[in-house]
Amino acid sequence: MNRRELLKRTATLGVAAGIPSLLAGKLFTGTDGVQTKSAIGKTKPVSNPLTPPAEGSIPVAFPISEHAVIIDFCGPWEVFQDVEIHGRKDPAFHLYTVAETKEPIIASGGMKIIPEYTFQTAPVPKLIVIPAQKANDAMLEWIRTSTKSTDVTMSVCTGAYVLARTGLLSGKSATTFHRAYEDFAVEFPDIHLKRGARFVEDGNLASSGG
Repeated sequence: MNRRELLKRTATLGVAAGIPSLLAGKLFTGTDGVQTKSAIGKTKPVSNPLTPPAEGSIPVAFPISEHAVIIDFCGPWEVFQDVEIHGRKDPAFHLYTVAETKEPIIASGGMKIIPEYTFQTAPVPKLIVIPAQKANDAMLEWIRTSTKSTDVTMSVCTGAYVLARTGLLSGKSATTFHRAYEDFAVEFPDIHLKRGARFVEDGNLASSGG
């Protein structure tokens, strides 16, 4: 096994353990309701599995801003891009970054990223993956508006703070990074914090811990 393949497998397995199983149970479901070969291991059946469109790919947006944590979005990105559906030539997912402008963003560790779309030009997403970052009002409003038509809007680690600040989690259940439990509970007392949960799904909203 070469270095590239080793890193790819390690990233996929490691991140798959840290993001909601809805990715394996819902998003890795074929048109016939059977999980594709990309689903690793057995997953709990879901009541409303997502299915890919007859043609094209499912649009997945990764909103990013200054100090976005790289592993929070690059890990899930790798998992999504590895999904294969037998008999289809189109990728299962169309992945793209979106931000307030297309100016370069400095993510964690100093990585410079140029967003592919702005909030005004981005395709309408069916899924949104929110990493930990310093989101501004423009991003919060875009998430609020876009979530009206998403199948899943999910946060990763302390990306739960971003999702919580949209107000969409009010009265719902969520989780976050384990070292942030106390602070999160104080800042968002109207959210039912599930401590110790690897992931929490409530309607079309989901959050994963870390």
